[in-house]
Amino acid sequence: MLDWNPIDTVFLDMDGTLLDLHFDNHFWLEHVPRRYAEKHGLSHEAAQEALAPRYQKVAGTMDWYCVDYWTRELELDIARLKEEVGHLIAVHPHVVDFLSAVQASGRRSVLVTNAHHKSLALKMHKTSLDGHFDAVICAHDLGLPKENPAFWGKLQAVERFEPARTLLVDDSLPVLRSAQNYGIAHLLAVYRPDTRQPEKDVAEFRAIRGFGDILPVA
Repeated sequence: MLDWNPIDTVFLDMDGTLLDLHFDNHFWLEHVPRRYAEKHGLSHEAAQEALAPRYQKVAGTMDWYCVDYWTRELELDIARLKEEVGHLIAVHPHVVDFLSAVQASGRRSVLVTNAHHKSLALKMHKTSLDGHFDAVICAHDLGLPKENPAFWGKLQAVERFEPARTLLVDDSLPVLRSAQNYGIAHLLAVYRPDTRQPEKDVAEFRAIRGFGDILPVA
């Protein structure tokens, strides 16, 4: 389903793309409300209701992805809470095979994530995926999330790439649209970022059910 000939650079999202989004969904929708409820003497449901608008207020901004922001905002040690459920961090099937094949083909493989450094460190520790990339780019270092169209120009300053010869695989439709607006030519969404949930509507984008679908050849 993918012609690799015009592709030199591969940008890969982390959460929901390489890693199962179940960890993040469980963390924010179940685990954080549970700990917040304990702190404030609330029911689990009341805590979920209290947190939902606070999540929505910063969705798509750097604050949404920032461990330090939520630690201050909720007065909870978010990094420690992530470690409490770290056993749920899981790599999607065929990801390692895919990353190895990209390296073997001579193409440049770059992890481009909105995740905060503390989340990134935990997930790389749990999965050992970091050795499979030529570079790891954290949006917090650039000051903008990938949803922001100006992100890609900032990325050019630290990771030179030719948009017409770049593939981005990402589970976020706003991110894919911002990349498309910048001129990135090869875009793939993900049907099931969270393996516990049904396939998502990927709108106008082509999508994969697994990385086994698009293994490159050298």
